[in-house]
Amino acid sequence: MVKRCQWVTNEPLYMEYHDKEWGRPLYDDHALFEMLCLEGAQAGLSWWTILQRRDHYREAFDAFDPQKISTYNEEKMEELMQNDQLIRNKLKIKSVISNAEAYMKIVEKTGSFSDYIWQFVNHKPIMNARKSQEDVPASTELSHKMAKQLKKDGFKFVGPTICYAFMQAVGMVNDHLVDCHCYNEINRNDKRASI
Repeated sequence: MVKRCQWVTNEPLYMEYHDKEWGRPLYDDHALFEMLCLEGAQAGLSWWTILQRRDHYREAFDAFDPQKISTYNEEKMEELMQNDQLIRNKLKIKSVISNAEAYMKIVEKTGSFSDYIWQFVNHKPIMNARKSQEDVPASTELSHKMAKQLKKDGFKFVGPTICYAFMQAVGMVNDHLVDCHCYNEINRNDKRASI
């Protein structure tokens, strides 16, 4: 029997997300932007709620193309607010637009959103060694630092808890439990990792 992290249910979509995406280092600019926006949408909800709607989010937000999103007007906002496949929270929907605008400024200034995001961990995944779900914090000193900088740079829905969930999801930290079948595989595969 395959051993997984304690938070994973027996839903096939959840297991696939855990096995193939969560905690695996992600360096693609657009994919990182999408995950940051989805983690913001999750605030106060479960990740399962968002994961089930992810394809609808991609369709509604032009495949999370920051350039397109940064041009959204009030009419588009209203269209998104009427979409019952999304979490229809005006602040959360507006935050995706704000985040796209902030993203465009970052890329213009630094050339890469990935470099900007990964600087918070010195461009190397942090390999934790968590034995149980109780050992996993909701936020860390590093996620507080990241949240502060992202807010300063114009991003919304990027508090320390959201930032830590994002860091876990995109593999900036490996928070798979040590007895999870993904832990060693991720550890082995990324030679840049720091423990």
